[in-house]
Amino acid sequence: MTPVRRFAGASLVALALCLQAVALPAAVSDETVILLHGLGLRSWAMARLAGALERDGYRVINLSYPSRSLPLEEIADRWLPAQLQAAGVGPGRPVCFVTHSMGGIVVRQFRHDFPSAPIRRVVMIAPPNQGSEIADRLHDNPAFRWFMGDNAPRLGTGRDSVPLALGPWPAGSGDLGVIAGDRSLNPLFSAWIGAPNDGKVAVERTKLAGMADFIIVHHSHTWLQWCDDTFAQVRAFLRTGRFEHGAAAGPLATP
Repeated sequence: MTPVRRFAGASLVALALCLQAVALPAAVSDETVILLHGLGLRSWAMARLAGALERDGYRVINLSYPSRSLPLEEIADRWLPAQLQAAGVGPGRPVCFVTHSMGGIVVRQFRHDFPSAPIRRVVMIAPPNQGSEIADRLHDNPAFRWFMGDNAPRLGTGRDSVPLALGPWPAGSGDLGVIAGDRSLNPLFSAWIGAPNDGKVAVERTKLAGMADFIIVHHSHTWLQWCDDTFAQVRAFLRTGRFEHGAAAGPLATP
């Protein structure tokens, strides 16, 4: 079997495992939840999660943001507030965020720029909160910069790292929960990282000082936001401010 076929087969198996039914307790809420996808994606990447949260009664705003064409700071400082205003989210109305990958860094920058914004809870799925070694390795690669945009190299662990510059999650900024994956579909990237990882981000580098809870689910970076057990943890944290820890959970720790 060729490497391409092996990769495709592994991806299909991973997706099938993600979509296995998981018992999800009912939840009803009239809260607003903002969804932010990862780098290079669009709102379709969060569509299945959006549907699950809408069935719970949340008002869901699933945004497509220009992750490759606008600087991360401009996305958080200008673009995101304009979108929230257009969606009727007033400046004093509490909201929740659920993010994937770079979407979490956008929320951290937004929190930094608007410290009084009423954020109730945030769930970050696979965020590079301490940067990613993949961005370090490909930092000066022209093809990487062309394909992924100028934000991608700034998600590393070096001097120009946006995540590292933002510091801990501020006290009083709403409850923060982090979900990490520990399965990889990319052996090369995993070798570059050299520690337990999801194929893009090391488990330890998803953590952020100031977070309220942390949990590991056994999926890859690409598929985490599609998986029912991820949904269950998102829903639990939005309801209670804590994850449902069990056999698959990792211990709470700060970096």
